[in-house]
Amino acid sequence: MKPPSHHIVKCKRCYAPIVWCLTTANGRRQPVNASPDEEGNVAVSNGADGVLYVRTVTAARPDIRPGEWRAMPHHATCTSPPPRRSSGGQRATSGAVRPVPWQR
Repeated sequence: MKPPSHHIVKCKRCYAPIVWCLTTANGRRQPVNASPDEEGNVAVSNGADGVLYVRTVTAARPDIRPGEWRAMPHHATCTSPPPRRSSGGQRATSGAVRPVPWQR
């Protein structure tokens, strides 16, 4: 099964065809490759509201239900991924001794 053509857009970085889906776990947007992939680890379905939904295929729920197709998250295959963000905005320590006020 393929996604409806009106959902397919191009990645802004690598220009590959993708679809934007909402995750079933927390409702966040996730880009997914538009072409079905048997090696993919997510299952995409078209909701009754016309929105595409994605869920992770896990060992506990490995089956693909009727109306779903297996796909690959686009973050795993993008040839021009965005630069990595720093964690928390904290600077790394240089390993030097912390300066303390001089006392006599």
